[in-house]
Amino acid sequence: MIAVLERERQALASLDADELICSTRDKESLCDILSPITPDTLDSETRGLAETARQLNEVNRRVRNLLAANIAARIDALSGAAGHHRQASFAHA
Repeated sequence: MIAVLERERQALASLDADELICSTRDKESLCDILSPITPDTLDSETRGLAETARQLNEVNRRVRNLLAANIAARIDALSGAAGHHRQASFAHA
């Protein structure tokens, strides 16, 4: 899982859509394989690896969100709707 998350991070950095799709599929497959495992069956080393994977996934999630926000801002600027997403967010907050 850690290797797949590292691949995903590299794909995000290079904006490689094909590799992002592949890494997403690989993550889903690994999650399916790992789903029967419960936390109480893990030794401390494996728990540490799971925590590392969780942290890497969180970093990748933040990068994805930043990329999406950047694209949304660019689309808003192109369409003349700059700030509409922010106003809607504040209106619902």
